[in-house]
Amino acid sequence: MRLKFVFSSLLLCFVCGAALADEASLKKALEATFSGEKIESLKKTPYLGLYEVVVGGELFYTDDKGTYLFFGHVVDPQTRQSLTSERLQQIKDARRINHASLPLESAIKAVRGNGKRKLVVFSDPNCPYCKRLEKELVNISDVTIYTLLYPVLNGSMPTATAIWCSPDRLKAWDDFMLRGIAPAGKSCETPIETLLQAGRKNGINGTPTLIFADGSVVPGMISAEIIEKKLSTATPMAK
Repeated sequence: MRLKFVFSSLLLCFVCGAALADEASLKKALEATFSGEKIESLKKTPYLGLYEVVVGGELFYTDDKGTYLFFGHVVDPQTRQSLTSERLQQIKDARRINHASLPLESAIKAVRGNGKRKLVVFSDPNCPYCKRLEKELVNISDVTIYTLLYPVLNGSMPTATAIWCSPDRLKAWDDFMLRGIAPAGKSCETPIETLLQAGRKNGINGTPTLIFADGSVVPGMISAEIIEKKLSTATPMAK
């Protein structure tokens, strides 16, 4: 009986080890596919032998070799609830980016009122939703806003460069985003490539993306009312 128990335990260890080896191989294959992107999560699902993969806050499924990628929703036929939506919400709730890990020294800094509350925004100057967000931010007081230039749209790099190279970066940013006045800055050395790397490292795959003091990440344009509420309830993360 003892021999049988030992054999069973060894078999279990072997199976677990093989699973871990397979997962490691799959992760390596996916890292090659998503070069420069961080695989935030990889785990086997209980359905069809598929693996759940999270990259940049996005969820998809793949086979055990990483040959195919599947995007879409897995639905429980009994409850008719999307299991994928539940997982996406869990991922969103758990995702945090510490302000201390970001290159805020390379931000366009705007201090309003007492500036006590902190907000970081990854923004593309040619993004229409970023311009709409700026109009909402005008209504927020007692905040320090760190705008990180994130020119990911085609043709945005020259504009971002000109804004950074302007004598008054904050004025150039406000003029362009709020009033449509083109920046007069010339070419100079910029930290934009560093900002792009920081964004990719933290899974920022769209603009605008807001990061509050508690590390919570909100992608997309939101109203001043929601921003105010988030700023008022966000407890700063420890450095």
